[in-house]
Amino acid sequence: MKQAIIIGIAGGSASGKTSISKQLYEYFKGYHKVVIIKQDDYYKDQSHLLMEERKKTNYDHPFAFDTDLLVQHLQQLKNNQAIEKPIYDFTLHTRSSQTERVEPREVILLEGIFVLAEEKIRNMCDILVYVDTDSDIRLMRRLKRDMQERGRSLDSICQQYLETVRPMHEQFIEPSKKYAHLIVPEGGSNHIAIDILITKIKSIID
Repeated sequence: MKQAIIIGIAGGSASGKTSISKQLYEYFKGYHKVVIIKQDDYYKDQSHLLMEERKKTNYDHPFAFDTDLLVQHLQQLKNNQAIEKPIYDFTLHTRSSQTERVEPREVILLEGIFVLAEEKIRNMCDILVYVDTDSDIRLMRRLKRDMQERGRSLDSICQQYLETVRPMHEQFIEPSKKYAHLIVPEGGSNHIAIDILITKIKSIID
């Protein structure tokens, strides 16, 4: 198998990165040549910390991620080697004891808030996409997701947004837009941009 192509999909929290990745994956699912890697699974292990200490972690800062492990795994996949991808447990605020085996594919969809901001990750990617969604929409999506999927309270989500999510977005994520080959407004509802990405992926796997 030829060396994999990595498509990096970045953008703010709840901007629509996952929606775009899923639409692309569903389109090519029958080809068995596309896989999704989420940067969120590469949050650092915090099992050595007490729960209260884990909760204080700034999950919207680059230091929260095990970037070296992610880069190592991306290189392995590019070299046609399978990986044991970590799984992050957001209810326990630490890495799960389980892993997921990921086989190499021709196209890797890498999605995460710092995919463009982190130089080591950015340099691994062949195509860079930034999902550009208004902050009020991202906040509403984040509220719904964190309450329904991660069991968090409204107050804790709002506090985190004001203290870390918004300032980190302005400091790290928004400036990374300049590295994008393609900027996608409105996330997964931008069908023209998704069609463009589908056409590009077709040209790769064909």
